[in-house]
Amino acid sequence: MLNSGVNGFQESPVRRLYLFDIDGTLITSGGAGEASLKLAVQDFCGKEIDFSPIVMSGNTDTGIARQLLTLAGVEVNEENIMGLLDCYLARLAERIALHPGRLLPGIIPLLDQMQDRPDCILALLTGNLAAGAEVKLTHYGVWHYFGFGAYANDHHERNKLGPVAISRALEVYGEQFPPEHIYIIGDTPRDIACGKAFGAVTVAVATGHHSREELASHHPDFLFDDLVDADAVLAAIAPRK
Repeated sequence: MLNSGVNGFQESPVRRLYLFDIDGTLITSGGAGEASLKLAVQDFCGKEIDFSPIVMSGNTDTGIARQLLTLAGVEVNEENIMGLLDCYLARLAERIALHPGRLLPGIIPLLDQMQDRPDCILALLTGNLAAGAEVKLTHYGVWHYFGFGAYANDHHERNKLGPVAISRALEVYGEQFPPEHIYIIGDTPRDIACGKAFGAVTVAVATGHHSREELASHHPDFLFDDLVDADAVLAAIAPRK
């Protein structure tokens, strides 16, 4: 609904941009991502490697690929990064339905309410490759909610993805969203750091591998145990003016 402005003119509601993480925030893939990466390393590098030195949570696929190639003793260059990730995407498409993944609680009601509001613009900011994001979110039936995204294809450092999202929003919607009208929603300290890196509002949700206490120590602007209560979440992060 439009608000009455000065002299009776109607003012459009302030639009905000909501950038969602995927794994641990919208879905859990039930281990499909990591299993696909392990098979991809065997496919591309011809060997198994120890994944324990790699922190997967909140990392980008391109960042992980760089580390995997190093551990496998393979030169880290653009050709090898994309070669490994092409193998990963092929394996992910095979495996996504074989693992006990699921949408996390409350996601559909929350996205439905946000999609119905003209002041809420939904998009992605994720460490997934664009094609990997599409595989995962199509499988779980929520890909269509998001108009665009900033992905691991755009940069291997997550903190560099905020400006990409701002630029892409301008391309898609013709609107320059200021950082205070951009919300980063994710389940890891890296999501919080990414938002803080460009002055966005940070929304942490403890539905991934990090506890509420750990997330709180990184001082997000908002912190939820989960996104089950859509009305309460929206009252906090998307108040109607």
